[in-house]
Amino acid sequence: MKYNFDEIIDRKNTDSLKYDLAVKMGKPEEILPLWVADMDFKTPPCVTQALVDKSRHGIFGYSDTGNDYALILQNWFRRNFDWDVKPEWLVKTPGVVYAICTAIRALTGKGEAVLIQEPVYYPFSESILINERKLVVNELVYCNGEYWIDFEDFEKKIIANNIKLFILCSPHNPVGRVWKKEELVRLGDICREHGVVVVSDEIHADFTYPGYKHLVFADLKPAFNQMTITCTSPTKTFNLAGLQISNIFIADRNIRHRFKQEITKSGYSQLNLMGIAACKAAYESGSEWLNELRAYLTENLNFVRDFLRKKLPQIKLVEPEGTYLIWLDCKGLGLNDKQLDDLIVHKAGLWLDAGPMFGTGGENFQRINIACPKAILEKALLQLEQAIKNTI
Repeated sequence: MKYNFDEIIDRKNTDSLKYDLAVKMGKPEEILPLWVADMDFKTPPCVTQALVDKSRHGIFGYSDTGNDYALILQNWFRRNFDWDVKPEWLVKTPGVVYAICTAIRALTGKGEAVLIQEPVYYPFSESILINERKLVVNELVYCNGEYWIDFEDFEKKIIANNIKLFILCSPHNPVGRVWKKEELVRLGDICREHGVVVVSDEIHADFTYPGYKHLVFADLKPAFNQMTITCTSPTKTFNLAGLQISNIFIADRNIRHRFKQEITKSGYSQLNLMGIAACKAAYESGSEWLNELRAYLTENLNFVRDFLRKKLPQIKLVEPEGTYLIWLDCKGLGLNDKQLDDLIVHKAGLWLDAGPMFGTGGENFQRINIACPKAILEKALLQLEQAIKNTI
């Protein structure tokens, strides 16, 4: 490979949420972190250079994007997803969770219900509850190591709770599903019939494994385009989360107006200057790096799969179709969630994301981030293996 993803980079003392705040967040100081969804790889050199160039200029005043920014986004989504986005659809925010909270406030009132599919990325439920909305869950069905949508329950929950907003996770975090066209179309048809706006979180769209392809929900039918807020960002793809930049696409003029009004109410205006520079550089020149990264992640996934099969058969890999966040079924260990957490944190010395935080259906699961050098991943699994041998 041209890029060295095996390089181990010391991230301590860099104000890293992942590496520097363990004790503050209730974990042992020397714990090995594979939890939060950022990568232990350097961003592409083209991004670093763009940030260096901005720094050398030395002026960091109010900034915003020009016509070239929209063109770069158009090229990226057309080239990678066959999706033709229009410049007027674009609304820029500092993050996808910020956009989700904005959509909740813009399109629902206090006490009204919002639908999600758990187990799912935990800020979905937090965003609903902190904004004083009613949380309604269409639990994903887990059967024979795979996850499926209960469409009958999905529609029943919409009708029974007068749902007007549904938050879709696609590809799904943490279960790793890359939804099929027929699944997305069926969801969309139900939402259209009942007047439900869809907030589609597609931040992991650039990470699918061989044999799977991400489909943009809004692009599947013209009607879906007019009822969807599509949330995208280069931050997961190119490891830019600290630069706070997301690109939200809203085709419907009324929904877009309400969304932008809510942003204004929050007091937010222009994007981070460095985020703009990083996004442009990544989408213009980062494809080669991304292709090599995908190949490396596939090898990491293969390593985890083989390790579990040979040395930790009690833990089952929920086979991911997308994302670099792997969902592990730990029921075979025979532990409750408190015991499982103690085993992983205090005996294995690992910081993963415990399944219950992802909501209904997360019991006895753990999420592990494999976007790290293979040596770190191997160290983590060996520590886990030894802890299980000493405990069970």
